[in-house]
Order: sequence, then C-alpha cells, then structure tokens
Amino acid sequence: MVRDVTELYHEFGDDRLPPGQRKTEKFPVLSKSGTPEFDPETWEFSVTGAVGKELSFSWDEFRDLPCETQRQDFHCVTGWSKFDCEFSGVTFPELAERAAVADGAVHVMFYGMDDYTTDLPLEQCMRDEVLFAWGHDGDDLPREHGGPLRVVTPHRYAYKGSKWVNGVEFLTDPERGYWEKRGYSDSADPWNEERYS
Repeated sequence: MVRDVTELYHEFGDDRLPPGQRKTEKFPVLSKSGTPEFDPETWEFSVTGAVGKELSFSWDEFRDLPCETQRQDFHCVTGWSKFDCEFSGVTFPELAERAAVADGAVHVMFYGMDDYTTDLPLEQCMRDEVLFAWGHDGDDLPREHGGPLRVVTPHRYAYKGSKWVNGVEFLTDPERGYWEKRGYSDSADPWNEERYS
C-alpha cells in the first residue's frame, strides 16, 4: 500500500509546484563529491545525542524496522521538482520513538557516509513524511541517488535530505550542516523560496 502525501503543500503554499521551480520527469544526480563505497556487512547506522537510548543498526537490522511506502514530491534547491516519487523506508518518528528523544532536544544533525551533514529543527523532522528511504519506485534506492539509505524531506529543499545517511544526532542547541555553513538557507522552505541565507 502506498500512502500519498503529495497534498502536504497545502500547509505551505497554494500551488503544488513551489515558486521558482520547474517540473521535470528526470531525476538529476547532484552531490558534493563522489558516491561512497557501501558494504552491507560493515555498514552501521547510529542514533546518538540527546536521547534516552542510543541506537545502532546493521543493514539487515535497519531493513527489519517497520517501514512504509509514500508518494512524495521532491524539490531541489537548484530549481527542479519531481512529482510522485515513491519512496520506501522508515519514518523519522519511528526512530525517534525508539531512541526516547530527550525533552531538551531541539535540533537534529544528519550524517552521510561521504562526510556530508545537514540539519533541521526537531519539529520539522517529527513528521511521518520525513523518511529514511531505502527504496525508490519499487526498487532499491540507486547508489547515485543516495542508496543504500537517504533522508527525504518533501516539505523542504532536498539538500536537507542527506544521501548515504548513516547517522542522526539529536542536539540541545542548533548547529549548521555542510551547505548551511556555506550560505544555504537553514530553513529551506521551497514555498518561501528560502534557498540562501
């Protein structure tokens, strides 16, 4: 069963296509560096920081977590949007509940296997539409698109969704990630065209 969350734009704007975006049927590949190596035997995903229980998962353990498939829209800060992507994975609230997030946690940092980082306020993460996605359109998520695992954030520009993600840290104070330190918007709301700070 696929859960359609493409109507979430009503929270943020009047049009499904955010201002300044063009719709594409393609799925362009963008990253800060090359695609990192992935070995399912040694891969590890960690949940750390302001939590009651730090967590660690092997690839098989992560794939055994409760998952769902959602139909989402994908908005890139460079100006293109792809509608009706089907992503399968684990919701952010599912992981947060397992980790027993501390009352003092206000921010989240995501870590990628390529040393990429990106951040979001906790309240922007605690949505079922924020997925740790391992599947795309019925197949494994392609490596160039962040496989084995990436974060998808349909209510924010896609640089907020770390590719090749292998860790998440709950923070008691905001910190900035890779692109945020380089002038990209920390809030990244596509409907307000919050591309740069």
